Amino acid sequence: MLNITTLTETIDLTSTSTVMTTGTFILCTIVSLVLGAVIAFSFSIKQKTSKSFTLTLALLPLIVQVVIMLVNGNLGTGVAVMGAFSLVRFRSIPGNARDICAIFLSMAVGLATGTNHLLLAVIFTAVVCVIGIIYTLSPFGETGSNEKMLSVIIPESLDYTDVFNDIFDKYTKSAKLVSVKTTHMGSLFKLTYNIVIKSDVSEKEMIDEIRCRNGNLEITCAQVISEQEKL
Repeated sequence: MLNITTLTETIDLTSTSTVMTTGTFILCTIVSLVLGAVIAFSFSIKQKTSKSFTLTLALLPLIVQVVIMLVNGNLGTGVAVMGAFSLVRFRSIPGNARDICAIFLSMAVGLATGTNHLLLAVIFTAVVCVIGIIYTLSPFGETGSNEKMLSVIIPESLDYTDVFNDIFDKYTKSAKLVSVKTTHMGSLFKLTYNIVIKSDVSEKEMIDEIRCRNGNLEITCAQVISEQEKL
């Protein structure tokens, strides 16, 4: 025989949502806005960021918080919101991996405040932002300052395969030929190297010796610029 009491309890468990008071909502909103501002500030240190991206980081915790509060315990609303968010597509814009980390941090903080875990959100934000600032200000993960991109123009009469090997052995820790390009109707070669200059040598002396070898044609020695990643 069907137990009416058990059936009633089952219906109550599936349809009852957590009641969010006005005071709790205001407190969570304030915490989300403050933590969003902290995230936006910490991820803008020593990095060029647009105003729109900074505003996104600052407001994203509040937006995620409100969404989580709306779907909390309500299956129908959750399905509807999931369907709406499935229509949103992130465009591929110039950015880097640090931007992705900032976006995920803002979303995680919004999830924490939306479920009323305010202390966890504060501690999590503080730990991640402090560690991120320390890593940003330290040389951790940076490319060595002695790594350079060297471009040399040589006449077609020179064999580019080993024309500068003795010079590179003298002045560099490593030298790798990354590209060869013909120029001036094929009368010249443009060689591009990735080199790491020894710390106890003169870069000018190396360039002077290369100039003597390539007939005083154009030489460019510049810092290596890493390519922008896509979000």
